[in-house]
Amino acid sequence: MKQKIVIEVHLCCEKCGSKAMQIAAVAEGVNSVALEGKDKLVVIGEGVDAATLTCSLRKKFNHASLLSVDEVKPKSVEKVVVKGPQTPPPAGCPPCCYPCHCDMCKVIIYEPNPTTCTLM
Repeated sequence: MKQKIVIEVHLCCEKCGSKAMQIAAVAEGVNSVALEGKDKLVVIGEGVDAATLTCSLRKKFNHASLLSVDEVKPKSVEKVVVKGPQTPPPAGCPPCCYPCHCDMCKVIIYEPNPTTCTLM
């Protein structure tokens, strides 16, 4: 299970931020480390022990507190299904409309009483 851990660490300069990121990066299971704002360290990984990581940062910086541990949900990919028309094309439509084989004709709209063929 992938998790996002946010730890508040008192960082006085950029060098301290770099050192905090270095400590977090060598922890087991860490995939990415980033600084959020001035004093929040965001760690994303799988099977990371948040308490041990917080203690390691506390040894170096004297103040580190665990703010949150959340599960990272993967982005869902939505499938869009485009169904073709259920009725045959009107008599005046060009042959490329049904079934559509060209790249330009992605969506075909049929009107109940069309005067011309409409392609989008």
